[in-house]
Amino acid sequence: MDPLTISLVTFVGVAALVGAVAFLLRDMAPNKTEDRLQVLAGLKTPELEARKILKEAIVRESLDGLAGVMQKLFSRIANLSLLFEQADFPLKPDAFAGVSLGLGLLGAIGAWLAQAPLPLIPLAFFMAAMLPFGYLLWRRSSRLARFAKQLPDALELVARALRSGHSLSSGLHVVVEEMPAPISTEFGMAYEEQNLGVPLDQALKGMLKRVPNLDLKFFVTAVAIQRQAGGDLAEILDKIGHIVRERFKILGQVQALTGEGRISGIVLMALPIALFFAVYYLNPSYVMLLFEDPMGRKMIAVAVVMQILGAIAINKIIAIKV
Repeated sequence: MDPLTISLVTFVGVAALVGAVAFLLRDMAPNKTEDRLQVLAGLKTPELEARKILKEAIVRESLDGLAGVMQKLFSRIANLSLLFEQADFPLKPDAFAGVSLGLGLLGAIGAWLAQAPLPLIPLAFFMAAMLPFGYLLWRRSSRLARFAKQLPDALELVARALRSGHSLSSGLHVVVEEMPAPISTEFGMAYEEQNLGVPLDQALKGMLKRVPNLDLKFFVTAVAIQRQAGGDLAEILDKIGHIVRERFKILGQVQALTGEGRISGIVLMALPIALFFAVYYLNPSYVMLLFEDPMGRKMIAVAVVMQILGAIAINKIIAIKV
């Protein structure tokens, strides 16, 4: 097989892998509601937000497709240190890169020992090298999900502490003492920061940066408004906690109703890949026509693109935000 063909197939495989990772990450960007909350909380200025709206109006068409997905992916990779902090990952970035490289080499060696087609060896390298990054994203998602489930209880604890006559900082300390990680860890960092002289608003904004949670933005915004205009913060926190619990109930119903679609998407995405390897080990010469014949290589490229488009379409159908 000539080097040009190998390079083409390798490029298609890497593009498919990058598209899959972008498919996992594209919902991590803030929406318009979150941007408005950031303005109210002081994380953004209205002038910057206005310029952002004008910019989005100009480039909206280009960002709606795969180019927007890739842009979000590159922005996440550029902010890899924040992902490590949000996931509470024990490894440092240099050790993480070493582990990724080692797994990539093991994947390539395993594909070579399994007598896989030559163009699949680079693909096996990249897929194995991306396993630590996938684990990092899973760990981050799991940690943020646990934080979201613990947040209503934490808000109620803070509200009860305020009704008992304690200050807001003392309410944060109650959460640190009474609740498990990860919410105790994040609230503990904010509590220690304000003990060291950082204003409480800034400490909460730092926690919001570490934990990009919409419900937490409501809490930070309520605290910022209450400190400027006054009001019953305990009652506000109780209402926020109630809203969060109701939203979780609706989200559970949505997950149950879209379960069939999610399972169908997983089966439809995995079936062609599993069938390819099964046929390859049963009759390798039959599958090798896809790599040796020019029409077969075009079919592989089209199949990969269709797989990516199918994954995006299925996710658009089943991804219902609450």
